[in-house]
Amino acid sequence: MSDQIVTRFAPSPTGYLHIGGARTALFNWLYARGRGGKFLLRIEDTDRARSSPEATEAILDGLRWLGLDWDGAPVSQHARAERHAEVAREMLDKGHAYRCYATAEEIAAWREANPNRPFPSPWRDRDDAPDAPFVIRLKAPREGDTTIADAVQGDVTVRNSQLDDMVLLRSDGSPTYMHAVVVDDHDMGVTHIIRGDDHLTNAARQAQIYDAMGWKRPVFAHIPLIHGTDGKKLSKRHGAVGLHEYAAMGYPAAAMRNYLARLGWAHGDDELFDDAQARQWFDLDGIGRAPARLDFKKLEHVSGWHIGRMDDVTLLTEIAAYLEASGAAPLTDAQTQTLRPVLSVLKEKAKTIPALLDQAHFALISRPVEVDEKAAKNLDTVSRGMLTQLTAAVQHANWSRDELEQAAKSVAESHGLGLGKIAAPLRAALAGKTSTPSVFDMMLALGRDEVLARLQDQAG
Repeated sequence: MSDQIVTRFAPSPTGYLHIGGARTALFNWLYARGRGGKFLLRIEDTDRARSSPEATEAILDGLRWLGLDWDGAPVSQHARAERHAEVAREMLDKGHAYRCYATAEEIAAWREANPNRPFPSPWRDRDDAPDAPFVIRLKAPREGDTTIADAVQGDVTVRNSQLDDMVLLRSDGSPTYMHAVVVDDHDMGVTHIIRGDDHLTNAARQAQIYDAMGWKRPVFAHIPLIHGTDGKKLSKRHGAVGLHEYAAMGYPAAAMRNYLARLGWAHGDDELFDDAQARQWFDLDGIGRAPARLDFKKLEHVSGWHIGRMDDVTLLTEIAAYLEASGAAPLTDAQTQTLRPVLSVLKEKAKTIPALLDQAHFALISRPVEVDEKAAKNLDTVSRGMLTQLTAAVQHANWSRDELEQAAKSVAESHGLGLGKIAAPLRAALAGKTSTPSVFDMMLALGRDEVLARLQDQAG
């Protein structure tokens, strides 16, 4: 038998990929990829009323954007219903399950009279088989305890007397989620189940199915949920909760991987790292037991670090992904050509892709440049006169940074002014804004013809 690590991510296709689900997928991906293992994907689409192909595709798109590749084709849980039923019938034949003919009304009456106590089916040890609808229940042990050796939470023990004989197959022959999950994980060869600790209460019940079938239990690792800044369970009131929202806000995928990895997991004091380091370092013993808190300031810091380290090709790919996610038009070839030379300057300070594009405004617009109200104040008669002088001074310049700076400085000094006094109107003429990169970086990126044309448009 192979010792290969196999993890899985098993979302329900009832909506977008939640940031908590994205982190769970990432932890599974890191654990498998860092050990040469497999990362599998299962779509838990048994809830036919709420599941949809569109939601499935949205989840797959989210994983693709995050950069998490999976092995093989995604498994549909719904498509495996016959296999789930087969295992339930096998348990029935072995005496580990039984037919229960109790009606919904009988069960409801019991629970009303005995709150917080498991339902003791009167059919557990009976052999008669009335001609009536029935469910198949697990014949769970009633004595002793069931203990989960959890890799994050430690040993978690539940008294068997607290657990009822859970339903494996409903009266219509369809499997329950709890049963289907175990069969699927076993058949897929999953060795490590890394999931949110909201599933911790399910683990003891699921372990009983493994034990009844004589299957080896996987390693369970239940990770704390993500909370908002106020310490409460993450919800829409805290801001973005869908992974697609973060893509649309302009956080690069690499930054999201780094940030999500640090939500509940630590490697010493390391906050900023690349994918190779994450795969090498990630281990279950680094996961804490306390809920992680979403922190947008920290996310911005991480995002800025990753943007600053990106090469031009990667950064342009991230820009394209952001524009698509936010519904904006893609860059034209001309815009990309103008943008590329200043990426090294723009990425030094940008925390997000839209912040970078805001600084890149000058490279993305076309003539005539629309000057905003604040920048227009720097275009008085004297300023326009200086722009006219500068146009003549740089017309035949070598178009190097040194020559452009010297020309601008000479024009300013001829008016008894410092270089900053010509930079403001020059900024307005080139970009139409007051907040831009260096005017000389803009001039070099735009090129001689475009700069001269923009200066002539504004010169007096």
